[in-house]
Amino acid sequence: MEFWKSFTEKHPKLSKWVYQIFYFFVFSMGVTIFQYLVFTFMPHILGIGLAGTEFMWPRKNMNILGVKFTWSLLGYDVLRDASGAVMIGGGLGYFISYETGSFLAQCINFPLQRNITFKSKGNPVYQAIWYFLAWVVISLICNGLNNLWMPIAAVYVPPAIYNILVTFITGGVSMIIFFFVFKIIFPEGEKK
Repeated sequence: MEFWKSFTEKHPKLSKWVYQIFYFFVFSMGVTIFQYLVFTFMPHILGIGLAGTEFMWPRKNMNILGVKFTWSLLGYDVLRDASGAVMIGGGLGYFISYETGSFLAQCINFPLQRNITFKSKGNPVYQAIWYFLAWVVISLICNGLNNLWMPIAAVYVPPAIYNILVTFITGGVSMIIFFFVFKIIFPEGEKK
């Protein structure tokens, strides 16, 4: 603690960034683990019926690395095993799980980042609206990117590894974008 106090006195701006990056990372990793658990277990709870229900918009047929699939900005293709049977991990069930896990993670993340990491005293309603809008845009970007590589990954890796990849790639992209969004929407200091 003596080291940190000395460091803070000598480098106040740098120490603030180090503090924010540390807590931002810790809280982001915590919600990333939460998301992984939702992505992994909720599709099983929702069942094979929703996993077998196709939900995709817009639809664009693609072929990458010999894997034929349909790309979409929202939703996921139904996953099937070698015999053609529906597998848990795709379709409407996975979309609901993905969006639910991501949204709930943001509901946990928002107060932690606002109150502890950035110590913001700004208008929480205004900040929540901007946070929500940023989450929607970032989610669309991540969904579009994920839907390019996830069908290929589903062919080559087991579902648990697949979910780790989805979680960390989505989480990594989101973390980088969100840190700078937070620097803007969570101004420090007294309420204006």
